[in-house]
Amino acid sequence: MLHVPGLYIAPVREKGRGVFCGHDLQPGDTIELCPLLFIPGHQLPTIHQTVFHDYYFLWPGPQGAACIALGYGSLYNHDRDPNAEVIMDTEAGMLEIRCLQTISAGNEILIDYTGGGAPEAPIWFQEV
Repeated sequence: MLHVPGLYIAPVREKGRGVFCGHDLQPGDTIELCPLLFIPGHQLPTIHQTVFHDYYFLWPGPQGAACIALGYGSLYNHDRDPNAEVIMDTEAGMLEIRCLQTISAGNEILIDYTGGGAPEAPIWFQEV
């Protein structure tokens, strides 16, 4: 796992917790490279009965149908106007979290759970 120095978890009202950085991040910065735990397709229905339901990513690669990102990877909160993006490296079996716009120190790092999505893309929780 590789991440920028100063990355940390902090409480976020109405969301539980989120990922932040103690210094400014610039567009194009790699925030984190996350190793993954892969979930085979036949086990995916079971995940919805566990605490991991809110922490997995669907995975397009041959390693499995979904994955749990290690490091901070599964703890980034959602926003439809994110300041970071998720890049799936199916060859290496890793997730990259990359900065999209300047993120000032202490601001939450947010990703779009819909994958760059249309405003009407369904989401499984109440957005705040």
